[in-house]
Amino acid sequence: IDITPEGGVDALYAPRRTVLDRVLVEAAVRAGAEVWHETRMVGLTTGRMSRVTGAQFVTADGETFEVEADLVIGADGRDSSVAKEVGAETLVRAEHRSATVYGHFDGFSPDGYHWMYQPGSSIGMIPTNDGGTCVFASVPHWAFANQFRGDALRGFLRTVGRFELRLAAALWEAAGNARLYRFPGAPGFIRRSHGAGWALVGDASYFKDPLTAHGITDAFRDAQMLSRAVLSGEPGALARYQAERDEIAMPLFTITDAIASFEWTLDELKAHHIALNKTMRAELQHLESRQDETRLAA
Repeated sequence: IDITPEGGVDALYAPRRTVLDRVLVEAAVRAGAEVWHETRMVGLTTGRMSRVTGAQFVTADGETFEVEADLVIGADGRDSSVAKEVGAETLVRAEHRSATVYGHFDGFSPDGYHWMYQPGSSIGMIPTNDGGTCVFASVPHWAFANQFRGDALRGFLRTVGRFELRLAAALWEAAGNARLYRFPGAPGFIRRSHGAGWALVGDASYFKDPLTAHGITDAFRDAQMLSRAVLSGEPGALARYQAERDEIAMPLFTITDAIASFEWTLDELKAHHIALNKTMRAELQHLESRQDETRLAA
């Protein structure tokens, strides 16, 4: 479909993480951040009343050091070490999850973004940078082993072929330069995302099934909301960040869980996507209103 420009958005973009992550790191450095590569957090430090006061790190060479901080932000993914260290409570957990095999194919350029569904499976094609295309095949998590065990490429092409044999043949021709990745699925969740001296953002804070392809957008959105809360310095700002996050995230989370269940007829799936579209529009309107507030305050 054509994208109607709205809220400053006039196109869809899906760069690979190999490109996006570099862009983000370079932007952070330009903004004054100090970046340490090949360094991992091994623990948090705490002070009075168990308030987080910093973190402990180890480099690739085995050097250990500590950093003091007024606020430690865990942006360290679904299996967040920060979340584990602080015992962040899981507020909501998804009931369903999809499982996916995907790869990036060169020399194969579909016209636009494509998602296809049938009871029990889904495939999609997402154009990305440098002429590549991400192609995925998804099934309910309980069907993953049977569908993709042994020869993942054969299972992948078999799933694609159920939708379109010519597409499966084209992918077979392009498969020589593609590596397939398997994701057996993981349960979605919404975590408590702030406490004394700590906060969570991105997948560390809120993870939903990737079938609706909205995760990076979520991460950017929540990072902006958390940044605004931190910079305000107001009492209760982090609690308001979480409340705002929950207000936007919960409808997206619920609809995505329903789609990832694969327990729908095609008419029901259509209704889910109409609801998803309305929810994303409401999300955009909310973010626009917050930007207007910021401009008025300035």
